Amino acid sequence: MNIDIPKLQHTSSGNFFLMAGPCAIEGEDMALEIAQELVRISDRLHIPLIFKGSYRKANRSRKDSFTGIGDEKALKILAKVSHTFGAPTVTDIHEAHEAAMAAEYVDVLQIPAFLCRQTDLLIAAAQTGKVVNIKKGQFLSGESMRFAVEKVKESGNHNVILTDRGNSFGYSDLVVDFRNLPIMRENQVPVVMDVTHSLQQPNQSSGVTGGRPALIETIAKAAIAVGADGLFIETHPDPKSARSDGANMLPLNQLESLMRRLLRIREAIRFES
Repeated sequence: MNIDIPKLQHTSSGNFFLMAGPCAIEGEDMALEIAQELVRISDRLHIPLIFKGSYRKANRSRKDSFTGIGDEKALKILAKVSHTFGAPTVTDIHEAHEAAMAAEYVDVLQIPAFLCRQTDLLIAAAQTGKVVNIKKGQFLSGESMRFAVEKVKESGNHNVILTDRGNSFGYSDLVVDFRNLPIMRENQVPVVMDVTHSLQQPNQSSGVTGGRPALIETIAKAAIAVGADGLFIETHPDPKSARSDGANMLPLNQLESLMRRLLRIREAIRFES
């Protein structure tokens, strides 16, 4: 499925686009349930959608943390979501050899924030010809992300998205520097605010990452106000039962009302400009 990168910056509806879905693919029924609701919201509100879901979680605090249901099984579910609903999909890759495998099933390859400087990984993703969504490391400035973009473009792929997911603030918290969004946009690529991951509280003594989901709307509103092209939101019908990152997810039944409020901000900005 082709994704027109310039149109993500200037959608026909004038809206932002949405990358949304569960943190990890937990099973087919769950993925299809979430996708069906996301597509309904997308169609109703004219918000372009990219369905997200990790086929495997490689970066976990504890050895007994949930990592996935099996690579091929999860990737096939992502492909089924795309074929069933006509929505493009995105998933993370963690090592260079995974790029070609994942590219057979999804439309966007995502580079995790901790890995955004891994040259071999960026080049491998670029060489698939898929859109590459690079998450800004929690330890990097917006300015420094131009080098990640250059690695992909100099490998012959100009289909790049940059996503901010906050910056480390001490050992167990994150803050969002909204200057990074317009700064990263200077690379002539769409920029996205990862709303839910920016509200994580990592390195907890329990070995399970915490979060502050009550602030999802605050971060999302601010991102739209400063001109984000898209939002990244992890959502689940019951975050408390989610097998990964439930502490910072948005309940699925709250998504549509949030999108409506954000669209009013977007419309106000368009009117002013």
